[in-house]
Amino acid sequence: MNQRVKPPCKPKTIKCAIYSRKSTEEGLDQDFNSLDAQREAGEAYIKSQLHEGWVCLPDQYDDGGFTGANMERPALRRLLADIESGKVNCVVVYKVDRLSRSLLDFSRIMEVFDKHQVSFVSVTQAFNTASSMGRLVLNVLLSFAQFEREMISERTRDKMAAARRKGKWSGGTPILGYNVENTKLVINEAEARRVQEIFGMYLERKSLLAVAGELHIRGWRNKLWKTRRGTERGGRRFDKGSLYALLTSVIYIGKVRYKNEIHDGEQDGIIDPETFAKVQKLLQKNGQSGGRAVRNKHNALLRGILRCGSCNCGMSHSYSQKKGSRLYRYYVCQRAQKRGWKHCPAPSIPAGEIERFIVDEIKAIGRDPQVIEATLKEARIQAENQSQRLTVERNDLRGELREAHAELSRVAATVGPGDARLANAHDRIGDAERRLTEVENQLAMHACDLIDEAEVTSALADFDAVWQCLEPHEQIRIVELLIERIEYDGEAGDVSITFRPSGIRTLASELATR
Repeated sequence: MNQRVKPPCKPKTIKCAIYSRKSTEEGLDQDFNSLDAQREAGEAYIKSQLHEGWVCLPDQYDDGGFTGANMERPALRRLLADIESGKVNCVVVYKVDRLSRSLLDFSRIMEVFDKHQVSFVSVTQAFNTASSMGRLVLNVLLSFAQFEREMISERTRDKMAAARRKGKWSGGTPILGYNVENTKLVINEAEARRVQEIFGMYLERKSLLAVAGELHIRGWRNKLWKTRRGTERGGRRFDKGSLYALLTSVIYIGKVRYKNEIHDGEQDGIIDPETFAKVQKLLQKNGQSGGRAVRNKHNALLRGILRCGSCNCGMSHSYSQKKGSRLYRYYVCQRAQKRGWKHCPAPSIPAGEIERFIVDEIKAIGRDPQVIEATLKEARIQAENQSQRLTVERNDLRGELREAHAELSRVAATVGPGDARLANAHDRIGDAERRLTEVENQLAMHACDLIDEAEVTSALADFDAVWQCLEPHEQIRIVELLIERIEYDGEAGDVSITFRPSGIRTLASELATR
């Protein structure tokens, strides 16, 4: 009986690349130099593995005169590129240190090898990752590389901590209001003015979303900067998160933060500490209570502006309601709430009573010549300040447009149509042009926007009729606009109201429009 014998299987072809390196150029001009010797040893080893299907590739990967302390070597880069394209199955070196003298770099190279299933052989050290022993040695080396990476991370963190404690800028994303020059923060005057306005805007509007909306209308964006490679970063529209990050940055008061530590910084401050503290207190208050709308769900008209004159403290809104009965609202002295009612001569007052009294006083504004005179004087001062602010912003916007157009020309010369950088540059120019138009219109309006005494008196004469048509939240806004504070002295039975002349003028303008 005849039996057929299967021929032996032909081994799979293993394409081998020999890598050689010499740190100096000395002797490379000789007929047979160190690189030749390394390659000859590699070729001999590959020939000994011919039965395993090993084949030496004709391409030479020789780095003469390059250190092994880094990966900036042309032949090594070419070898890694050929590995990624599938041209190489095995890399052969004379010694491990020919490939790299850095364990960290060696681990990175091994990651590329492992990703593309490329084995690694050291001729003189019996090192071959195709065998289990070779992989064991590799894992030991990678463990040392991991240890080196962790040590580098620890040293970097320690260096950053020491720099922050000395008040130095230790890198990261640049912040609006500053430029980075020689690793130091230097104030950018145009951006600094915007930062100051943003802080003032939040104190006035008391809402992140409202401020973010206003910044969107103005076309103001986050810090636009370039990386060392020339890539643009930032320049995005403000949202609630990025606005909160700006308002809570201690850099603006000349400080630096490291974890929970605050240290004096080398940079000059943009915001005065008092304003910064007010903003932080308001942010914390809004964050704890969910915002003004949540806090004032019973539409307390005088919340936040009514104070107890006897105890020199605020009066908070409170209410009581039995099941099935009507709601009774009060303003209560905070000292009486905390220490007991006996500590205040008049610990509470019915909310409806004091609110009606204040509304009646507001209606009488138009009949008081002294209030009208003070209003117009304050209005003129504010209009002049506003015109100066708008003029500065107009000049800044013109400068920004010049820079944006120059940047657009540079980008257009280096990239093709459809590139994202071109679209970003066009967006910046469009936003700046729209805002510039708005600013110029506002300046033109300011030139003829001052109202006289007769207009104020006429507008406020209609306040009673308009007040009845307002929604509760609009009435609250009007009161906050008009009144800075109310002192209630329950013992003497006196009420003192401090009006905002600027608010009276704004109200008169709104009523005239209505």
